Amino acid sequence: MATQEMVIFTRSFDFLSWLLPATNNFPRAHRHSFTQRLLDAAFDLREYLEEANHRSGPARRERLDRADEALERVRVYIRLALRWKWLTGGQYQHVAGMITEIGRLLGGWKRSVRP
Repeated sequence: MATQEMVIFTRSFDFLSWLLPATNNFPRAHRHSFTQRLLDAAFDLREYLEEANHRSGPARRERLDRADEALERVRVYIRLALRWKWLTGGQYQHVAGMITEIGRLLGGWKRSVRP
């Protein structure tokens, strides 16, 4: 019997798949600073989710907390990209929806894990 992947993994993969090409349109002058930090936070999020999935108990909770912190960094960077007009309003609305859904799924997972 094949195991079905948790929705949070599908959504975070979709988020990364959207984010990488979108950052190609950010100003070249900021690709090695801002863009790299945004991408690092996004990849950290995904990696912490994967690590949490392979752990249990307090170790899982710790990885989920780290994923939550990475998601918060992503939120800040995405808001800055909108403010600097590197994302259109439509792009921001789309990615904010993706981030909100990931946050909701992460929150549910965190609640299901004992502290």
